[in-house]
Amino acid sequence: MNVLVIGGGGREHAVVAALAKSPLVGKIYCMKGNAGIAELAECVDVDFMNSAAVCDWVAAHKDVGYVVVTPDDPLAAGLVDALEARGVRCFGPNKAAAQIEASKSFAKQLMKKYGIPTAAYEVFDDYEKALAYVRGGKFPVVLKADGLALGKGVLICETLADAEAGLKQIMLDKAFGAAGSRVVVEEFLTGKEFTPGEEVSVLAFTDGKTIVPMIPSCDHKRALDGDRGLNTGGMGTFTPCPFYTKDIADEVMNKIMLPTVAAMNAEGRPFKGVLYFGLMRTKEGMKVVEYNSRFGDPETQVVLPMLRTDLMEIFQAVTDGRLSEVNVEWEEGACVCVVLASGGYPQHYEKGKEIAIGDLGPDAFVYHAGTARKDGKLVTAGGRVLNVCAKGRTVAEARAKAYAAAEKIQFEGKQFRTDIGIKYNAKG
Repeated sequence: MNVLVIGGGGREHAVVAALAKSPLVGKIYCMKGNAGIAELAECVDVDFMNSAAVCDWVAAHKDVGYVVVTPDDPLAAGLVDALEARGVRCFGPNKAAAQIEASKSFAKQLMKKYGIPTAAYEVFDDYEKALAYVRGGKFPVVLKADGLALGKGVLICETLADAEAGLKQIMLDKAFGAAGSRVVVEEFLTGKEFTPGEEVSVLAFTDGKTIVPMIPSCDHKRALDGDRGLNTGGMGTFTPCPFYTKDIADEVMNKIMLPTVAAMNAEGRPFKGVLYFGLMRTKEGMKVVEYNSRFGDPETQVVLPMLRTDLMEIFQAVTDGRLSEVNVEWEEGACVCVVLASGGYPQHYEKGKEIAIGDLGPDAFVYHAGTARKDGKLVTAGGRVLNVCAKGRTVAEARAKAYAAAEKIQFEGKQFRTDIGIKYNAKG
């Protein structure tokens, strides 16, 4: 079967690479792809936010039998609905189900209604009322733009002055566009020992009945070492997560995952695809920080390389509602991903810088995120440029290989965190 993958970042490169291994998959197309994806798939220059254009392209390419929609924006805009209305088989949630990520206020209200543990919160669409609320509250406090903001619409405010500036940035200055028309003001969760909370990302396949968690991973959202600096789309990840024990996994399954799938069904929004659980260990137990309606980025880049089971087999089982029939298996060991970003990211950065990639060494590999070909040369074309990954028996071993490989890659302005893989004393 020929497959179309929607998207063009490191996550999509990881998905395309996994699909390329499947005997069930013939030719792969990617809309729009990048320079790395182009080595495995035929890249298609069509705006995937234009549902009609995507549907017309698929109709004109009758060899395509399946479409994988990975980014949040087209999911929230209803691309899966449009394709399915044309009889096209898809992987990804419909518009109603994708609301669990597209609106943080919807997600918080869902959790409150169905007793799913999360931080206390209030929702505001009026700036003055939000300002009055934070002025009477405790600090730190978390401000979240309600809509999609490329993973950057979350501000952790240590003081009242920070919160006042944050509300202005989100609601008045529209730093995150229309996503900031409504804001969620949320309790700052602390960890089990009243320290900053321990976070973990657990992606899960679900067909709306069965839910199958993937291996847990730890993301690094801030731009700088030590979790300092601005929020980004993610500067690196590692798996496994050192504190995510079987007991915690069982707690999450029974108190969070199964209730979430049941809640979405009860709301008439059955979820089929990848449901991402951003979780935190607190003194009251595991709580939901956020949901995503798709593969995480860069979590996917360390999770899928460890997948033994045929990804296309899983995708089709989800589409057909028979996920319970698939035995999803994972490799032992660890994987680390270090994001190489353009100088200045996540704020202003330049594109078009030539990239030189040397011999990366054993067990190391690269997923392209923001790259292109210009005059035959590989150049930067985004904020996050390359995802340098490596496997090992332990996180420490994989980390050493990933950083050794990162040193073999050069482009002007290259920046990266040097502490990926040591969070929570990851030795494992």
